[in-house]
Amino acid sequence: MLLATWNVNSLNARLSRVERWLERFRPDVLCLQETKMADDAFPALTFEALGYEAFHHGEGRWNGVAILSRVGLDDPVAGFGDNIDPDPDARLAWATCGGVRVACCYVPNGRSLDNDHYQYKLSWLDRLRTSLDQSCDPADDVVVCGDFNVAPTDIDVYDTSCFVGATHVSAPERERLARIAQWGLVDVFREHHQEAGLYSWWDYRGGAFHKRQGMRIDLLMVSNSMAAATETVVVDRNERKGPKDDPPSDHAPVLMVTGG
Repeated sequence: MLLATWNVNSLNARLSRVERWLERFRPDVLCLQETKMADDAFPALTFEALGYEAFHHGEGRWNGVAILSRVGLDDPVAGFGDNIDPDPDARLAWATCGGVRVACCYVPNGRSLDNDHYQYKLSWLDRLRTSLDQSCDPADDVVVCGDFNVAPTDIDVYDTSCFVGATHVSAPERERLARIAQWGLVDVFREHHQEAGLYSWWDYRGGAFHKRQGMRIDLLMVSNSMAAATETVVVDRNERKGPKDDPPSDHAPVLMVTGG
């Protein structure tokens, strides 16, 4: 299976890029974040023509997540599920694709440590862990992926001195991400790449991409069975490049390939 996650930062703006990318790589499953469109505007027929079923959970101008699959798409669920405080935003979608339970996540940014949105972010991560407890079994094939807006360790940011007192690297965020991993998930990219300087997001401003000033916040958290079967995990940095008339997202796709 080839499974990928990609924050496209507006599917309207990036649809042609997504189409080309699907045609080039033919992933079995592609999870998209920040589609920024309502469900009735989602281009399901476009993806169907490329061989993909789709499940979209959107709200309009902000947020929005989607799962595309060419290996089946069963039991779709929007949000955290039953008996968990609902999310006011469209940030989480689930589906079973080719026997793998997939969660596509767009974790809140947090904005700043003294902002209410930061507390919302911490609560969101807590609820994701509760959702896993209630709806999944760590012995099964599970992938929880997307834009987590958390850099798991200091080597996942280009310069820690630039993030002192900031979101994305604070101890409470990292503790909650670690608690999600403790459910039975592996940061599979780090299983294959231990070196610093490998990122998935670069600010549009100040030439950050060309200066290699990025963060690794787009994660593939997978169950042990999926981790054991994974052969390759890469960030497609080429998709972060492009001319102004075909602008890239500020995130690059992250791909994993399993054998068997």
